[in-house]
Amino acid sequence: MTSMMELDSSSSSSSSSSSSSSRPSLTKEERAAKKRALLPWVEKYRPKKVSDVAHQTEVTSALKSALHTGQMPHLLFYGPPGTGKTSTILAVCRELYGPLMKERVKELNASDERGIKIVRGKIKTFAMAKVGKKKVDGFPCPPFKLIILDECDSMTDTAQAALRRTIEQYSHTTRFCLICNYVSRIIDPLASRCAKFRFKPLSNEAMLGRLREVAAAEQLTLVDDCEAALLKTSGGDMRKAITYLQSASQLYGEDGNVSGDAVLQISGSLPTDVSNQFWEACHEKKFNRIQSEIDNIVAEGFAATAILQRFLEDTLKDERMDDAQKSIVLIKIAEADKCLCDGADEELQLLNVGAHILAALQKSELP
Repeated sequence: MTSMMELDSSSSSSSSSSSSSSRPSLTKEERAAKKRALLPWVEKYRPKKVSDVAHQTEVTSALKSALHTGQMPHLLFYGPPGTGKTSTILAVCRELYGPLMKERVKELNASDERGIKIVRGKIKTFAMAKVGKKKVDGFPCPPFKLIILDECDSMTDTAQAALRRTIEQYSHTTRFCLICNYVSRIIDPLASRCAKFRFKPLSNEAMLGRLREVAAAEQLTLVDDCEAALLKTSGGDMRKAITYLQSASQLYGEDGNVSGDAVLQISGSLPTDVSNQFWEACHEKKFNRIQSEIDNIVAEGFAATAILQRFLEDTLKDERMDDAQKSIVLIKIAEADKCLCDGADEELQLLNVGAHILAALQKSELP
């Protein structure tokens, strides 16, 4: 019995070894290419060099001189999301340290780790460590480490005050790069210790150039106003535009073609035909029809904020309304948006906006 079990085990091990040996072994380059193909496109096409960053000429020119000299102050990057703040500092790190980047750079997301314990723990421990003399040919490898604090406007004031002292104490061995969307949320003593760089929203030309590069690399064809839809729904956010392009191509793309309707579906925007039906009901000046259209829109599951955004855009472009009527509608849309932020019912707020649109078109007043 024992001998039979040994035979079975030996035969199974030999079969498994033969099957594993029959599998084609991948080279290092092939494994890297396979891993890269599975990456989200936002990471796959993230700029690797400072010169690859789009539409931030003032920032990149200043950083290039810092790379040339190997001298760099503490940095504060601020601006809208998706404009290249994190990508820029990561590109700087690659060009400064090369293979030593993992040893010399520590990246933290301050929105998750925002308390004073993080400043006294992870940040202080890394900052106080000595920098080795190890260097790599072709890279400046300056004698300081770099700590990247992303979304640091989410840090508490107490944590920011503690960080100020840490920056002062360990500036001889560590540089800090603070990244935020709202510079007004950074306390003045902390902001005054950093060189400030403002990242502007990307222009349409810069976004189209990068989106076309991504589409060409992925062998996609952008059809039916796809480019216009990407620009409209992203609002200058490159990360959002690339994410929408990837999602639309994987979920709705046929034969490598990506349409504008697919992008609108992915973004959750109100479709043009649905919006047109609502405005036709408004210009018919019948509240029952307006109520029916709003009920249909809500039943489709569109977000109330996206609906109000579309109403705002349509109001500004509507040539059948004069300025006085538009002002009434826009004020009511703003009030409805505030009520939604306070937790009001979505359908009631949309009905309220619809009623005031009707009143504006009828030249009457509602309380």
